[in-house]
Amino acid sequence: MAKEIAGQIKLQIKGGAANPSPPVGPALGSKGINIMEFCKQFNARTQDKGGKILPVVITYYADKSFDFVVKTPPVPIQLMEVSKLKGGSAEPNRKKVAEIAWDQVKVIAEDKLVDLNCFTVEAAMKMIAGTARSMGITVKGTFPDNN
Repeated sequence: MAKEIAGQIKLQIKGGAANPSPPVGPALGSKGINIMEFCKQFNARTQDKGGKILPVVITYYADKSFDFVVKTPPVPIQLMEVSKLKGGSAEPNRKKVAEIAWDQVKVIAEDKLVDLNCFTVEAAMKMIAGTARSMGITVKGTFPDNN
C-alpha cells in the first residue's frame, strides 16, 4: 500500500552543501523531517555538482519519511555561468550586459528540457532566450529553424 503524502517542500540548495542551518533546517524541522538524514542523502547525491544551486522537491509522508527529487539548475544561473556574469541588468530593456550565441542556448535547453513545460528543444530554446532577454542578455544571430 502506498504511503500517505503529507506535503511537499521546494528549496534551492547548493550541490553537496546542504546543512541544518537556514533555509534547510527550519523548513524541514517544522514538518518533523529528520534534517541530518536529508542533508546526508542530498550531499551524497549531489557531490558531483558541488557549488551549483539546485532546486529540490521534497515529498514528506505522514510517517515522517521523505523522498526528494533534484532538478537541474535554474535557467538564470546557467545563463550567468555561460556569459560569466555576476547578475542580470538592472534595466534589461535599455542596458544590455552580455551576448550569447544560439548554440549556447541550445546546450542549456537540452540540459533543462526535462524540467521545462515544453516538448521540443526549439520551444525550450525560445523560453531560455526570453529569460536571457529579461536579464539583459542578447542572443546573437538568427533562430536556427529546422525548415
